[in-house]
Amino acid sequence: QGELVESGGGLVPAGGSLRLSCAASGNIFSSNAMGWYREAPGKEREFVDGMGRGGSTYYADSVKGRFTISRDTVKNTLYLQMNSLKPEDTAIYYCVKIGDVRTMTSDPRYDYWGHGTQVTVSS
Repeated sequence: QGELVESGGGLVPAGGSLRLSCAASGNIFSSNAMGWYREAPGKEREFVDGMGRGGSTYYADSVKGRFTISRDTVKNTLYLQMNSLKPEDTAIYYCVKIGDVRTMTSDPRYDYWGHGTQVTVSS
């Protein structure tokens, strides 16, 4: 059993920054690829970014150059640094265990997902 707990969301003006954190319990963090998904009102969940077990990173085109995923293996914590935020980044952000590392996809029915943290970017 394991748990993922996100923190760091909030309200920020366009152009601002936020850093999300995800504390992982158990052996989720050390044994798996991890990443972030988001879900905006009226839209489908979408992949934001991911990090493989070896540290390779992957980003959605919409966040490349603005978001950075990182991890602290001592603290079992995953981070998402978000810069130059836009109103369209407004969503609930979920920390996830990546289920398929070939496609960087995750399914909440089968993989670990956190409860999410709200990020709101005002225009």
